[in-house]
Amino acid sequence: MATTTVLLTTTACDGRAASSSSATSVLSLAIMGTPNSFAPAQLTEGQQAYVWSSLYDTLLLVDNDGKLQPGAAQSWAYSDGGRTLTLKLRKGMKFSSGSPVTAAAVKATLDLVRTSGQNQTQLGAVQSIGAPDDRTVVLRLRHADASLLHALTGAGGVVADPRTMTTRSSALNPVSSGPYILDKDATVNGSVYVLKRRDDYWNRKAYPFPTVKIKVISDRAASVNALKAGEINAGSVEVQQLSSLKSAGFTTKHIEAGSVATLLLFDRKGEVLKPLGDVRVRKAINMAFDREKMVRLFLKGSGKQTEQLYHPLGEGYDPALDTTYPYDPAGAKKLLTEAGYPDGFSVNMPSLYFTKPFEPTFSQSLADIGVKVTWDPVPAQQTISALATRKYPMALVVDGLDPIPVQTRDYFSPNGYRNVFASTDPRLTQLLLRANSAPDAAKAVDVYKEIDAFTVNNAWTAPVFYIGVNWVTKKGIVFQGDGSSTQNSLRQFGLAGQAGG
Repeated sequence: MATTTVLLTTTACDGRAASSSSATSVLSLAIMGTPNSFAPAQLTEGQQAYVWSSLYDTLLLVDNDGKLQPGAAQSWAYSDGGRTLTLKLRKGMKFSSGSPVTAAAVKATLDLVRTSGQNQTQLGAVQSIGAPDDRTVVLRLRHADASLLHALTGAGGVVADPRTMTTRSSALNPVSSGPYILDKDATVNGSVYVLKRRDDYWNRKAYPFPTVKIKVISDRAASVNALKAGEINAGSVEVQQLSSLKSAGFTTKHIEAGSVATLLLFDRKGEVLKPLGDVRVRKAINMAFDREKMVRLFLKGSGKQTEQLYHPLGEGYDPALDTTYPYDPAGAKKLLTEAGYPDGFSVNMPSLYFTKPFEPTFSQSLADIGVKVTWDPVPAQQTISALATRKYPMALVVDGLDPIPVQTRDYFSPNGYRNVFASTDPRLTQLLLRANSAPDAAKAVDVYKEIDAFTVNNAWTAPVFYIGVNWVTKKGIVFQGDGSSTQNSLRQFGLAGQAGG
């Protein structure tokens, strides 16, 4: 019986203590959207996580190098061929109410998340959860799942007080065990969230800012103005704004890839759109895009072209695959003719709030090889439901990058939320089984490379470009990430001259 064990008892991401002169520093940053809820079963990823991940502990953490680290669980170990995960909690942790954090509380939160709300799929492999003593949590799985550890670093692994986690108050002011609590008097829901650091938090050194203000500013130009006016001291901006902010004394940090724009080819069996069932058609679509030109046109160089979905800093990414489909409209037409579509075909795709700037260029690129696109307007609030149905055989999406095991689950497993038509293939099924049997992705690099090569060479998707992120911070504050970690966390920010995790 193979056993994978990780036993880490050091404190994760502990930076050096902040100097007394900086101990009163306030971190103030902007997010583009209002958090929908702080109730543990309703948390959403993205920029909203800057708020809720500061209120909640998670069982595990991801450091700024993208590596798994202990969180509320100081150690973890797999057994039973990867079908049992045992977590040992830290001693002495408390909720913001003063109540102790126990294994029973962790079990209750995990059971709530896996059976209700919008993060159930993150814990979809979990069959049952036990708490044999106050510090031990045991997850028994239906099958091995390489993405589970990463789920426990985010919304799937938060720790809430079971006595209050389903009450109405949890949506705006949860009782949790994280490094900060909400300052209710200074917080205005939908406008600004003021966080006060807990002095009794176990990992206090990883959070050098006693006060954090997170403002909701949906307009990028308004965020730049807020930076210049001193209303916020950290934020992500468009590349065109970097020069003026540098001149104003801000420090800048460029992350080459924060998200990926992809034309997802859902209907790989041709159930709704017969041509997509032919791999030659899918390859032709990949050859329709002048990716280098798109990067210049849309991103002004702040990003890079790609033909693969995987995070470029993650296990399994292979730069050689980015030469699989050169821009070749004539070659694409030839493939369509060979597949029996010399006159091309028509397709309806959802027009989403984030795809509108790209639609004319994508339409023209596809029209140039004979594929006529009709864009169906979709209200912003229906985005998720529109993509989750089988109405659309293909769709343009812009997704934030995730760890490789999570991307593999979401895009390629039969129940992945981006594998809408539940596509399978015998070869890929075997590769997925091998990847899941090695929960430590660092030990499964070769398997993920095989998965990457299979999906690229069989044109399961049509990735086009990575979108970069440009961070600016006021002098004295540093953004410590390099893009390896895909999570939005206050641990990414530190004080100049201070080490951080």
